Amino acid sequence: MASPKPRVKVPKKADKGEVITIKTLISHPMESGQRKDKKTGELIPRQIINKFTCEFDGQVVFSCDLDPAVSANPYLQFSAKVDNSGTFKFTWVDDNGSVYETEKKIMVE
Repeated sequence: MASPKPRVKVPKKADKGEVITIKTLISHPMESGQRKDKKTGELIPRQIINKFTCEFDGQVVFSCDLDPAVSANPYLQFSAKVDNSGTFKFTWVDDNGSVYETEKKIMVE
């Protein structure tokens, strides 16, 4: 499997105190561990992203735990209030301990 690629959409600019919408998507198979390989008949090992966190300048603004029932390529959308310019840091953690991160800046006027 290729390394999961996270994508996020954060407005480049916002007004002070504005509530913005943040959208995230990561390319990941989210394998539940319950399907069988068609060729070998063996169970495909579980491999899911089990934790997502969004921080703004070091403070957690949104986090969630993900379970095997979440579909492949999980998409998350949530809101955050911004009072100042800064950087959002997005972190996804996989069952095997892999961590996928990306950052986006926002300018608050």
